[in-house]
Amino acid sequence: MTQPASDLPVPPPISPERILSPAKWGMASFLFSETAFFGTLIATYVAFIGKDIVGPTPAQALSLPLVIVSTICLLSSSLVIHLAERSLERGQQSAFCMLLAATIVLGIAFLLGTAVEWRSLINEHHLTISRNLFGTTYYTLVGFHGLHVTIGVVAMLIVLALSLGREVTEQHRTGIELVAWYWHFVDAVWIVVFLVVYVASRSGRA
Repeated sequence: MTQPASDLPVPPPISPERILSPAKWGMASFLFSETAFFGTLIATYVAFIGKDIVGPTPAQALSLPLVIVSTICLLSSSLVIHLAERSLERGQQSAFCMLLAATIVLGIAFLLGTAVEWRSLINEHHLTISRNLFGTTYYTLVGFHGLHVTIGVVAMLIVLALSLGREVTEQHRTGIELVAWYWHFVDAVWIVVFLVVYVASRSGRA
């Protein structure tokens, strides 16, 4: 005889602790605090843009072509590190190393693009961090993002060195996943920064 549905035992609810490990909860908390940090920087940039008495303004100083190339490099790296994670889970050590190295190269390319852009801003437009409110907020926001990208690149270089020594396997995928989380976060922040700094403020909408 079939037991009534109402009499069937109800499975216990899945607690958050069973979904994420302590390490993942730690990283999630860290990224949440970083979201608040960047949110403050972006809000400050938006609040002060257009209030300068002297130039240059975002429309006068910022150029899109180089930044678009740098952005493509950074956003592509998110896909590449995702593929690296999948390779490690399948035990494909060589593929993991190559894909992680490619992610590092794309991250470095983004940083080089930022360096070239800053050189142009300083030499051609005389925009420094103390020149005006735009310079102060721009260099602070983009500079802190660049610092986070640098930290991510260093972390991946350490992982790559360990991987080449066969010290990273699919058993360490949680640690690799946390590095990937951080990298995806850095990429997501850049999307917002790009839209606010290089699109909205250049068009006078920020």
